[in-house]
Amino acid sequence: MQDIAPDELPHAHRHRSDAGGLVIGLVNNMPDAALRTTERQFRDLLAAACDQDTIRLRLFFIPEVPRGETGRSYVRDHYEDIAALSTDSIDGLIVTGKEPRTPSLADEPYWDAFARLIEFAEERTISTIWSCLAAHAAVLHLDGIERRPLGDKLFGLFECLRVGDHAIVAGAPPRWQVPHSRYNELPEEPLVAHGYRLLARSPDVGADLFLKQTKSLFLFLQGHPEYDPGALLREYRRDVARFLAGERDDYPDMPSGYFDHDAAHAFAAFRDQAVRHRSADLIASFPAGIAERNLAHSWRAPAVRLYTNWLSYLAAPKAREGAAIGIDEPAR
Repeated sequence: MQDIAPDELPHAHRHRSDAGGLVIGLVNNMPDAALRTTERQFRDLLAAACDQDTIRLRLFFIPEVPRGETGRSYVRDHYEDIAALSTDSIDGLIVTGKEPRTPSLADEPYWDAFARLIEFAEERTISTIWSCLAAHAAVLHLDGIERRPLGDKLFGLFECLRVGDHAIVAGAPPRWQVPHSRYNELPEEPLVAHGYRLLARSPDVGADLFLKQTKSLFLFLQGHPEYDPGALLREYRRDVARFLAGERDDYPDMPSGYFDHDAAHAFAAFRDQAVRHRSADLIASFPAGIAERNLAHSWRAPAVRLYTNWLSYLAAPKAREGAAIGIDEPAR
């Protein structure tokens, strides 16, 4: 893939009537250490889902999200305050979540700002994607549906089944794998009772992908199709490092369905050593290289299809507007 400008991505649905093409906003609420990685993951996925013309990707932050000095400096230099959304035109938003610090999401310091963002998205976007913890917060604000704690961390690569039809999943296979990493879930029963439409689920993860049509099409994902192949490995290493440093009491489980036999065997041996000789220095011998050689990106094609369909959905109203005033598509 060729290099692209920081705020531009290729896209097939650009019209001469709109020199800027589609404008996508990424509201990145991830922790400081994950800001750049999350940007890269979404930028790469959007680039793969596009074609030859351009769309614009704009980065936004919520000032009330707590950050360290490094994070505050980074968003100050590279992001826009979400207040800018009220005066600008945005076709679609992608909103990531933030690990909560309080038992109730509604008690988080950024809750009021997040609620205003949901209301903006409903009134002023064609469609918005709410990713993982952002999906939990959005559903709570919209319909009062509380997320439910899981017994253990849901962590790994899980097969999900397509259970609904919509333009967003047009051309998708009947089943696909999706990375998940969370301690809570949105139960299916109240979602369906409140008019949410399930598009993909599995017995292991419950509702994976679902939507609700209000004034805007809201798409909710409890998983992470944007993840790169090594994302779960890096998270596993982080959790192991926390155990070795005494920051957690239990040794973390390996991500489910993710490692091949050789990697799983190496990590099991490392666990035995770590439990016997617990030391922060031991993380230097974490056998990541064994896993990295054979990591697959099995969820990439379905993720690209999902985002291609989403961008096409965003572009459709612009195409109708262009046709109404007699403006043709650019020649191919």
